[in-house]
Amino acid sequence: KTESGPRTLMNYSPNEEEVLNAIVPKYMSSIIYGGLMQALASENGARMNAMDSATNNADELIQSLGLLYNRARQGAITQELTEIVAGANAIN
Repeated sequence: KTESGPRTLMNYSPNEEEVLNAIVPKYMSSIIYGGLMQALASENGARMNAMDSATNNADELIQSLGLLYNRARQGAITQELTEIVAGANAIN
């Protein structure tokens, strides 16, 4: 307070309206840009999760098919050995 009366307000240059006209569009642009960046990060995160899941599923499928292949190969070898032994027994 001054001795003679109420407080005096400071006079800023540029005035409030000019400051708001300069800041508000930049603020809105930054809010929109931030939202777009969050959406992009979210999309990339979802894609990474989907690819990780697909990789895990492919690994499981490879392991399962490898086991099936080995069983089929082992069965074929066993059958071939059985036929050889049966043929040898038939000769004797």
